[in-house]
Order: sequence, then structure tokens, then C-alpha cells
Amino acid sequence: MKKTRWSPLRHLLATVAVLSLSGCDWVLFDSKGAVGIAQRDLIILCIALMMIVVLPAIFLAFYFPWRYRSSNKNAVYEPEWSHSTKIEVVVWGIPVIIIAILSVIVWKSTHALDPYKPLDAPVEPLHVEVIATDWKWVFIYPDLGIATINQLNFPANRPLSFDITSNSTMNTFFIPQLGGQIYAMAGMRTKLHLIANEPGQFRGMSGNYSGHGFSKMNFVATATSDEEFESWVRQVRSSAPVMFDFETFKRVAKPSQGNAVVHFAKVEPGLFKKVIDQFIGVGENAKPQAALSTESSGQVKE
Repeated sequence: MKKTRWSPLRHLLATVAVLSLSGCDWVLFDSKGAVGIAQRDLIILCIALMMIVVLPAIFLAFYFPWRYRSSNKNAVYEPEWSHSTKIEVVVWGIPVIIIAILSVIVWKSTHALDPYKPLDAPVEPLHVEVIATDWKWVFIYPDLGIATINQLNFPANRPLSFDITSNSTMNTFFIPQLGGQIYAMAGMRTKLHLIANEPGQFRGMSGNYSGHGFSKMNFVATATSDEEFESWVRQVRSSAPVMFDFETFKRVAKPSQGNAVVHFAKVEPGLFKKVIDQFIGVGENAKPQAALSTESSGQVKE
């Protein structure tokens, strides 16, 4: 019998495949926040339940060809066989039970992990307004009166309450180690509540393709002690005298890639709402539209 010999190319491809998998950091299973841990446990539980069907199916896929091979004279030959109640009960009963269990789990976890639901904590949450632009993230701290670009700092063990919108195409705000992602949409406000259980730096990103600068639309989320966070706030206020108003925001929001971290010591009140309003025609942004509508009506009457 002739042996099959692996060529050097096959060995190289196999080595590359193994090395590529070794680079995976399994970030979703290395959660550092209460929300992320709950979502991780939910993923593991759902996978374990599905393996009850998948693993036996894989085993039987190898067992049946071996058991009923032509050389096995002990295998019973039943060409007229067509039905087995026991097999039907197993094939249909187990998946139905698993689906029922998953339905209950999904129902409970959907309400427990509702991103709009505030987290139970003895301290007040830190409010952060997030604006997705091309291709950078703007973070406004309305209670502190400061803002940053591509930098999110916050105290560990303190809930975070995010209001999220977009200044352009749809994006998703995502910090994998802290919790699930949520959409950022122009003219709309979405909410997300997260918490970091320990100090550390966590990768933030956009999980939704939004153009050729999407791959560089990253930021670092840093959880620190309360003292370090307060020191950082003082540093921002003292080192960044620029006022972050709507005109400045429009300049910042112009498409660009690989942007460095920028701090703003002062923020125009209501800036986040003004960014939303520019797409829905309310407030100050409704005036040009109202004038245009009046002008159009006058032309029709003439």
C-alpha cells in the first residue's frame, strides 16, 4: 500500500494555521465587568446546551459508516426498515427540550441584560455622551464639562451611563471586555450601561463597517481609581483651554483617520442634543428648514 507523503507546502500551511489560532486572545471570554461576565456565561451556557445535539451527531457520523461497513458481517441488514418510534422520540424530543430551555434563558437574560436598564450600584453612575464620527469617537462628560476624542477614562467599580449617537453613518459602540455593543445612529439616541470591576485598559472599537477608515476607529477605555480619575479630570481642565462648541465639533467631525487623543476643557451645554437635532429638524436647526418650507410655499402660491 502506497503511503501518502506530505509535501513541504502542506506542512507550511498547517503550521501557519496553528500559529494564526495562537494569536487569538479570546477577549469575549476575558470579561472585566459585571455585564460582560453575565454575557460570557450566557454564551458558554448556550454553547454547552447546543453541544448536547452537536457532539452525538458528530460521533454518529463516524460510528454509522464504521458499524455498517461492508466488511462487518455482524451488522444486521434490514433493507425494508422504515420507522422507529424510539429514534423519532430522541431525534425530535431532545431538540424540542433544548429549544424550550434556551427560550426561557433568552427571555430572562434579555430583560436582565437590557442595555437601557441602569445597573444596581451604591454610587451614582458617570454619564458619558458618545458621538461616532468619520472615523473617530467623541466623548462628552456633561456633568464635568469636559470632552475628549478617542479617549475614555472612568473610575473602576462605578457604573457608566452612555448616551450614544452618530454624526454620519450607522456605527456600533463596543468595548468587548465590558459588555455588548449597541448601535450609534444619526438623529437617534441609544443607551448603554456598563461597569468595570477592576482597573485596567480595555480596547474600544466600532463593530459596524462605516467606510474605509473603519479599521482605525479605535479608542482605549481606561478604568482607574477614583483619585486617579479626578487627577485626570483636573489635567484635562488645565491643559486644554479650547472651547468645544458646535462649530468646533463640525471641524472635528470631518472625515479623518488615525486621530490622536485630543482634550477639551470646556463644552457647549446641550452639544450632544444639537448633534442629534441637526438630523431631525428641531430647535435651532429647524429654522433653515422652516424658511425653506415657507419659500417653497410662496413659490407655489405665485
